[in-house]
Amino acid sequence: MNDNVLNVLLGLVASAISAGLGWLAQALRRRRTVERVRAFFGLPAGSECLIVVPRSIGAGSDAGTVTRRDAYALMSLAGLVEGCGARAEIVAHDSAKRGLGAKTEFCIGGPVSNERTAAHLAWGLPGAVVTSGADPGSNVIVVGDRDFTADEEHVHTLLARIATADGGRPVFLVSGQTGTANQAGVRYLVAHHRELARRHGRNGTFALVLRVVKPRAYGPDMVELAADVTAEALRPSPTAAPVGSSTVGSTSA
Repeated sequence: MNDNVLNVLLGLVASAISAGLGWLAQALRRRRTVERVRAFFGLPAGSECLIVVPRSIGAGSDAGTVTRRDAYALMSLAGLVEGCGARAEIVAHDSAKRGLGAKTEFCIGGPVSNERTAAHLAWGLPGAVVTSGADPGSNVIVVGDRDFTADEEHVHTLLARIATADGGRPVFLVSGQTGTANQAGVRYLVAHHRELARRHGRNGTFALVLRVVKPRAYGPDMVELAADVTAEALRPSPTAAPVGSSTVGSTSA
C-alpha cells in the first residue's frame, strides 16, 4: 500500500469518526432538550396525563360538546404530549373526580364551563378572581389590584402552572375569557415553554395573564404577555368569590 492510498484511507476514517461524533453530539442535545420538556410538563416517556375539557357555553349546546376553538386547543396539547412520548386521557370537566399529583393535568376553560378549573383556582391560586356576565365589562379576570376586562379589542387568558405537593406532577390551567382565548393560551404554552421554564423553574408555580389582540380579526395569533401575576395570585384575596359563583368560562367565540 503506497502513501497516497494510506492517506486516503486515513482521511476516510477520520471523516467517519468526525461524522459519528457529530451525530452523537446532536443526538445527545436532542435528548437533553426532550428531557427538559418532559421535566417541565411532568411527562416522562410512557407516562399518562389528563386533559380536562370544558362544556360548550351557548344556546343549543349539548352538555358533552366543546367549542371549535377548544377542539383546536386539544389538538395542540395532544401533539405536545405525543412529542414527549406520553399518552393523554381526555375527560369531561364533571367526570375528572380524582386527586392531584399522580398525573400531569391540563385544564382548559374558565370556571363556569369547567368545574375542575374552579376547584384549582380556589386551591392553588386563591388570589385570582374571575367573573363573567351578560353586561358589558362584566367578563373580568381580577388578580390583586389589577383587572383585565374583555372588550371588542382584547380578550384575556389566565395561564398557570401549579406545582403539587411532594414533587407530584403539575397542573396547567388555561382559563380564557372565550374559546379563542383558550386556544391562544394553549398555543402560547406550547410555543414558550422553554422561556417559561428558564424564568420560573422546571418545577415552579407561575400565573400569567395573556392578552389576545383583536381576536375577531386575528383569532388566536396575536398574543402578548399582559402581566406576571404569580405573587398576587398566590395570596388569598379578601374579595375572592366562592367556588360555584358566576365566573369566567369559554364561549363559542
